[in-house]
Amino acid sequence: MEGIERRRVYTKEFKEETVHLVLTRGMTVLQVSKDFDIGTETIYRWIRQYKLDPENSFPGKGHLKPEDENLRKLERELADVKEERDILKKAISIFSKTK
Repeated sequence: MEGIERRRVYTKEFKEETVHLVLTRGMTVLQVSKDFDIGTETIYRWIRQYKLDPENSFPGKGHLKPEDENLRKLERELADVKEERDILKKAISIFSKTK
């Protein structure tokens, strides 16, 4: 189909290198934007993300930052424990009625 642009996907390494061009090599966002045909807003967003957490920026699709992964694990564990508790409550209720 003509006229429909697919959304481009960039690797973590590409994003980090692009950010480093601006932050450490002194290139302007406009220069990098023109050189790599990337929107300036995209580059500014990458810079903001990198500055917030350089170690864990750009985790990639399907990957979470360590603290988010831990939270997801705890939420899953809590849901399992609640389900087990509800099953035990029902079992107690059933066995209490049979006496």
